[in-house]
Amino acid sequence: MQDLVTMQRFGKHSAAAQRFAERRERENSAPRLHDQVPDLLSLRLEVEERSGAASVTQSNYIRRIVVASAPALFLIPCGDPDCTEGGHDITVPVMGALQRRQTDLRTSDDCHGSLGSANCSRVVHCQMVAEYEAPERLQHGRTTG
Repeated sequence: MQDLVTMQRFGKHSAAAQRFAERRERENSAPRLHDQVPDLLSLRLEVEERSGAASVTQSNYIRRIVVASAPALFLIPCGDPDCTEGGHDITVPVMGALQRRQTDLRTSDDCHGSLGSANCSRVVHCQMVAEYEAPERLQHGRTTG
């Protein structure tokens, strides 16, 4: 249903609708986060997007991840509506931190898209905040469960 709404909003054959559909397909085919990090209780990403040239913050938001159903894939679309083939894939640093049971991670990623003939200058700065099940509870649950 969401794909249909997006297609209607951007036009059936628009580039934005196509990118959205491709991202949704990647998310649907990715392994599930709860399978990859079974002791993860909660996860949030605090995202700040800046325009690299002016170092002006373009947007700030918090993305709360539904661990039980989320893909183990962390894609952040470029916030510039004119950017083509851009976006931010922070999957490798986030999954690495989660698999090491880190509770905090700061990472950034440059957009590699383009604005006409120029490169997109947007940069995403992200702080990951994670909470895990206590190891003793996890151990106890496995022996009695």
